[in-house]
Amino acid sequence: MSRTSFAAAALALPLVVLLGACASPGSSAEPNDGSSADAPVRIGVVGAGDPYWGEYEKAAEAEGIDVEIVDFTEYTQPNPALTAGELDLNQFQHIIYLATYNQQSGEDLVPIGSTAIYPLGLYSSKYASPDEIPAGETVAVPNDDSNQARALLVLQSAGLVELADGGSAFSTTADVLDSSKVRVEAVDAAFTATSLPDVAASVVNNDFLDEADLTADDAIATDDPEDPNALPYVNIFAARADDAENPTFQKLVEIYQNTQSVQDGVKDASGGTALLVQTPAEDLLASLKDVEEGIAAQNG
Repeated sequence: MSRTSFAAAALALPLVVLLGACASPGSSAEPNDGSSADAPVRIGVVGAGDPYWGEYEKAAEAEGIDVEIVDFTEYTQPNPALTAGELDLNQFQHIIYLATYNQQSGEDLVPIGSTAIYPLGLYSSKYASPDEIPAGETVAVPNDDSNQARALLVLQSAGLVELADGGSAFSTTADVLDSSKVRVEAVDAAFTATSLPDVAASVVNNDFLDEADLTADDAIATDDPEDPNALPYVNIFAARADDAENPTFQKLVEIYQNTQSVQDGVKDASGGTALLVQTPAEDLLASLKDVEEGIAAQNG
């Protein structure tokens, strides 16, 4: 699964205990500050083969910080590894995924910096903009919970639907108000693109664009990063709560956000879809708490 689809669908992933293969001999639960050559700051990622990680390590070294990028093959692995002290930081997830992990595991990992948001797009083979879609037409969205909620927020930002209570990361088609401009039909995510001939428009996950001969540039609407409802989908650096104020870790966030070769590499690796953001850590933390509360309320 690509990072783009993961950014839209992380809530659907199961959470498992740390696999033994992820452990590193000599790793410690004690955080380090990167100042010792034999104790680098270990950052867990999914997709360490992306060239920008090499650029990031070099940029950190230039600032006197020894970084080791630790690659994982499953999205379920880096959070347990961070909790267990196998890592000092990880960078692979958005806020909703982290909130789900914390709620299910009882842990308290926290975001310390933002990286990018990978927009979810609305596509149409009939209309060039949401404004052109006539009232009463049907728009398709994915039927799984996390993708559906985000898709509905895209439609609301585009002026096509109104959601009960302003919408949230937990919205469903049942929250689409009668005053909405269009009707919404939930279908399997794999069929959102193939449904385009039969509907006015469809919210399509990035993984299904190629097979439909679509590109991100074809989207007639996407998430608005300035919309507070998009904040839970911002990807982050995560740390253990006790390390949230670690100055070296905060410096590593700044290096990621302000090194041009890293930023260019992130966009290249995403096929140009990544929107780079520098959201204040306090806003990320507030969003995490809101989502955690929402998950707890849902679980009753």
